[in-house]
Amino acid sequence: MAEPPGTDALSITDLYARVDRAVRSTFPEEVWITGEIRSIKVNANGHCFIDLVDPANAQSSGAPQLSVKCWANRWRTVRSTLERLGITLDAGMVIRARGEVEFYKVRGTVDFKLSEIDTDALMGKVAAERARLIQALVDENLFDRQRRLRVPALPLRVGLVASPGTEGSNDFLGGLKGSGLAFHVTLAPVAVQGKDAPAQVAAAITDLQSGAIDVIVVVRGGGSKADLAAFDQEPVARAIASSDIPVWTGIGHTGDQSVADEVANRAFITPTECGQELARLALDFWREVEAAGSVLARIAQERLLHADKTLASHQRAMATGTRNQLDRHADGLGHRARSLRTVVRGQLDTHAERLVVASGSAAKTAERAVRAEAAGLADRTRRLAGLPGGRLEVEELRAGQRRRLLGAYDYQRQLERGYSVTRDGSGAVLRSVAGLAPGAVLATQLADGTAHSTVMDTTANDTDDATEGRQ
Repeated sequence: MAEPPGTDALSITDLYARVDRAVRSTFPEEVWITGEIRSIKVNANGHCFIDLVDPANAQSSGAPQLSVKCWANRWRTVRSTLERLGITLDAGMVIRARGEVEFYKVRGTVDFKLSEIDTDALMGKVAAERARLIQALVDENLFDRQRRLRVPALPLRVGLVASPGTEGSNDFLGGLKGSGLAFHVTLAPVAVQGKDAPAQVAAAITDLQSGAIDVIVVVRGGGSKADLAAFDQEPVARAIASSDIPVWTGIGHTGDQSVADEVANRAFITPTECGQELARLALDFWREVEAAGSVLARIAQERLLHADKTLASHQRAMATGTRNQLDRHADGLGHRARSLRTVVRGQLDTHAERLVVASGSAAKTAERAVRAEAAGLADRTRRLAGLPGGRLEVEELRAGQRRRLLGAYDYQRQLERGYSVTRDGSGAVLRSVAGLAPGAVLATQLADGTAHSTVMDTTANDTDDATEGRQ
């Protein structure tokens, strides 16, 4: 049987005291260490606890692990520095930290009390990752792809990627509302900061590709660089660069642009500015349409005035020609009457002796002949007198027909009669329901203004029945 331990046996307290003295003598001052974050958490009291492992053995379950703690008062300073630089600590990151090595007697463990993190090293890694991402997008011809896409002239259908009810979302919508135009906004709600934000933003942009969208807008209110870190992540950058729909960003910041801003079709400093620019584009298009309508109306009015003047000129010419014809016919009729009287008098003189000698029956015959000739002359006179009036009636009828024909082409009169002109969102005149989808925005021009409407449903006429009815 073994002999019982002698008086040289150490108690647990003595053992831990020697270990503590050994640790303190070995590490009398703070040291720098390098490790990969396996987990990180901040408790309710504001103390931060980090578990570090060697990067080379990070995937091994038996890798040595160091418990790092940073008390609340010190952690506030460290966290403030990280946020100012746009750095968010997360599992998998390799950090270089300075602190004090201490022996924790309660658990018998060697711990590390953190006092500083080498942000220069982290910033170098962040910058290197950003540069790598941008170069990859350039190599794949994606970096400036968005800037080659054309934004529609009337971008009323907007896909909004934002956190609902936040300041950034409300500021953007306020910019649209101030225009007074009927914007149709499809909201894709996402988180705009935190570890889940990049995946949610990228998925929302991809999902909006299948909708009837003119432009996608990604907005977020102001925040620290760390809050905006999601917009430097590869999933967001690739989703924007690969989008077939123009993507605008309105990410509130005052420093360097994010990678999302770099690859977007257009980037704005604030959501408000983004919304106002979108409203300005739509208002400019509407003003151009109104100006074109005014020009067309003026041209139509000028043509109508010219037509009225031409018609009046034709009326005057016809009236003058009719009077000239009447004068010529009257002169000819008088000449024929005078000639007839001269002939009759000559015949009477020539045959005076014959008439004297002639019997009473010859005198009666001559008298009947004179009456018949006079009746014929009167009949011809009446017919000639009626010709100018009939001619005038015909010409006035033709003039009225021309006036009505010109009036039928008057654009404004057609509207006043109850007709209207309906255009689709691109400004094209609608002649068929084909191609119209529910939700399409229409503009209907009436005599006294324009009405805007949204298609709820469409019903096409039965083409076969309509054809049979015409046969």
